[in-house]
Amino acid sequence: MLRHRRSVTAAALALGAVAAVVLGVAAPASAHVSVNPKEATQGGYGRFAFRVPNESDETSTTKVEVVLPENAPVGSVSTMPVPGWTVAVEKRKVDPPVQVHGSEVTEAVAKITWTATGDAAVKPGQFQEFPVSMGPLPQVDTMVFKALQTYSDGTVVRWIEEPAAGAEEPEKPAPVLTLTAAAPTEGSPAPAAPAAAAAADDDDDSEGGAGLAFGVAGLVAGLAGLVLGGLAFARTRRGPAATS
Repeated sequence: MLRHRRSVTAAALALGAVAAVVLGVAAPASAHVSVNPKEATQGGYGRFAFRVPNESDETSTTKVEVVLPENAPVGSVSTMPVPGWTVAVEKRKVDPPVQVHGSEVTEAVAKITWTATGDAAVKPGQFQEFPVSMGPLPQVDTMVFKALQTYSDGTVVRWIEEPAAGAEEPEKPAPVLTLTAAAPTEGSPAPAAPAAAAAADDDDDSEGGAGLAFGVAGLVAGLAGLVLGGLAFARTRRGPAATS
């Protein structure tokens, strides 16, 4: 009986360990500040929302700061009103200037700060989006927006870690916007690669040379046929005269 109880206890412990592993794997990853959508086109304009989830069980988010990348200035940035939140925009000088609709812009937005008023803070279990309009988007592959999230108890969470290719996601990743090259407009096909164009030229030259050779050969064969036909005709004419 004692041996049976030990076996049951061991089986229960093993089952509990397996359940803990399964639950640990199935547990959702911690939410973080992100930008939505996550992809856009270089040179275009777009509406983007910085999504800020509240990760605290006891305090609320009262302030959000988003820093725009210095290496990828944007000429036009505007914010959308968020009920219960004030917004402050800081600018910086850019050199060289940014081209916007044919005009040079010497200042660009450096940081946007949203601050909650009254009861508008993001409470536990909630999230808030802070929309902005930006453009023209720079000719870069990614834009990394470093963000600071301040809670009502004074705690500041710094979402500033830049992701690295092939590496695991950092603990406090910064929001990243991926930019892709604009597609060629209709009527302006993309230029062929130099190697492909050279190969095409070589193919055209070889085809032209082959065609010329076949043409000359055909002309020679035609002339030979005329000569042979003329000789045969001459023999036919001389034959009856010889017998008469």
